[in-house]
Amino acid sequence: MSDKIMLLWQQLVSFLQQPAMWYQMVAVVAALTLAWGLNRVLAKRLNDSGGKGLRHVALHSSQRIVLPFSLAALLALTAEAFASSQLPAQLLQFLVPIALALGVIRLLVYILRKAFLSSPIVKSAEPVIATTVWLLVVLHLAGWLQPLLQMMDALAFTLGDSRLSLLSVVKLLLVIILAFTLALWLAELLNQQLRKAKHISPSMQVGFSKVAKVALITLAFLVALNAVGINLSSLAVFGGALGVGLGFGLQRIASNFISGFILVLDRSVKPGDVISVGDNFGWVHELKARYVVVRNREGVDTLIPSENLITSEVINWSYEDRNVRVKILVQVSYDDDPEQAMALMLQSANSSKRVLSEPAPTVMLKSFADSGIELELRVWIADPEYGADTVRSDINVAIWRAFKQAGITIPYPQRDLHIKSGLPTLPS
Repeated sequence: MSDKIMLLWQQLVSFLQQPAMWYQMVAVVAALTLAWGLNRVLAKRLNDSGGKGLRHVALHSSQRIVLPFSLAALLALTAEAFASSQLPAQLLQFLVPIALALGVIRLLVYILRKAFLSSPIVKSAEPVIATTVWLLVVLHLAGWLQPLLQMMDALAFTLGDSRLSLLSVVKLLLVIILAFTLALWLAELLNQQLRKAKHISPSMQVGFSKVAKVALITLAFLVALNAVGINLSSLAVFGGALGVGLGFGLQRIASNFISGFILVLDRSVKPGDVISVGDNFGWVHELKARYVVVRNREGVDTLIPSENLITSEVINWSYEDRNVRVKILVQVSYDDDPEQAMALMLQSANSSKRVLSEPAPTVMLKSFADSGIELELRVWIADPEYGADTVRSDINVAIWRAFKQAGITIPYPQRDLHIKSGLPTLPS
């Protein structure tokens, strides 16, 4: 095997040492530069033309083939010119089918993704798939694919009854990537269908999506192992090692993962709920496998581990009813009429559009405080995720204006100081 590798290396070195190869490499660089410039011009015009649906797919497909196809055409013309001038053109002729293969592969992968696998996961894997297929085509055209596969298969060792080689490991990785991509695409497709189902609650949609995703990934892993000839019975050792890992370092991860399923099943926390966990307040934006995304009023997302929501106290402001009561405390002077002040406060409750008419706002005299009479206005809102500060602000401004117009005083904090007479006189 080493003799074949050395022979290939010697052929490559001898190929590069020929002066004619350098002329062809200069021509390749020139053709690549010209093709790149042509691609930039055409891509700009295609982007400016816009389009939707089939026209959009056709335009983007054209963008993907302009560079490789124009490069192939320029290389073919250059090779023909070299041949007419009695100059060597082996490198140029070799690169023409490679450029065409790149264009065809990029076009087919893009059309396949748009037609059947329109998923963000598959979209991110598209460049990897296209590059891998293209490299295999290049190695095949160069005649290096078969020697390379034989060399990778020779690098092997025996583990029990199984023979593991570099080739089998690469095959395993490729099959796992393909299987996982398909599994994640199916999980995303199922998730989109569940979101459209109106008769399934949001929490059950998340639960079904999580179960389906785990099942599909597990099935993809087992299928990938079986496809490359690995005995599945050997997974018993792996299962034991996984159990030890869970017992030592992965128990928190497993706990958060299981807690996520518990939250979905008992429906204590659902997407859209307004919750408080410790110092974090916001609404549940998304339920993930290991954590819950809570978004506050500043638009900041806090990732709270699912285990925290199971083991600690959680205030769910919208568990059964989204209506939340807001209290506003005001003091008036003892010289003013508290009933008149209560009536003005009740009128001021409607200054905020978020205040509900049912349950109706109420006012009560809470206590006779040190500085004045303490009154409390209670109103209800149905959107706690936006907080209560804006409601208090609007109502406080309306109360201040109404009190000022009616001559009602909001007292300053005050203390009465009594000086007793008859204190003994200190000797001088």
